[in-house]
Amino acid sequence: QVPLVESGGGLAQPGGSLSLSCANSGALAAINVMGWYRQAPTESRELVATISRSGGRKFADSVRGRFTISIDNAKDTVYLRMDSLKPEDTAVYYCYAEGATTILGRARDFWGQGTQVTVSS
Repeated sequence: QVPLVESGGGLAQPGGSLSLSCANSGALAAINVMGWYRQAPTESRELVATISRSGGRKFADSVRGRFTISIDNAKDTVYLRMDSLKPEDTAVYYCYAEGATTILGRARDFWGQGTQVTVSS
């Protein structure tokens, strides 16, 4: 079972906007943090933004002020709003969660399958 189910992404023009969402498929019984990483061709996977269940947020310097992250704890769903997009934002975006498959289980990292975001005119 895929632990995290992503939706959104696609093609946008520079300066445009896109939104991503990611939900717990039900495989995770406990989640501490959710967020997004991205990987461009020939690059390493990098942090985009994360948010804890209490609302603590982290952003990459390259997206701070342009991207917004939010979480719906009741739905175990994280949202990423991407504004003022740049061509360098083009990448595969991966949903991330730190959580466990059982309530008392040891927390570890979980990943979605990835969704393509392309910024081009």
